[in-house]
Amino acid sequence: MNKLLVITVLVALLALSAESFRVTRQTEEEQGTLSKITDTVKSYYDEAINTASGYLDSIRGLKLEEKAKNLYTDTTTVVSTYAGIVQDQLYHIFYQQQ
Repeated sequence: MNKLLVITVLVALLALSAESFRVTRQTEEEQGTLSKITDTVKSYYDEAINTASGYLDSIRGLKLEEKAKNLYTDTTTVVSTYAGIVQDQLYHIFYQQQ
């Protein structure tokens, strides 16, 4: 009988202590209007940043920056050549040899 009493007390103590170890259910909190608006704005902002990053990556893939530098270099070379020719012609027009 003593053994039965001891076992009953131990089981009762374990049952009571086990109840304190229960994990409380986490309920989903209702979002207010401001938090919904904030979440929506954040999602649009993230989507815009991702889209812009994608466009930049595709532009870099086309190597447009390198092509623009080459075009600038070629254009300045040609313009400086023709500017020198025009300068020589103007010099000879205004300072003719006498």
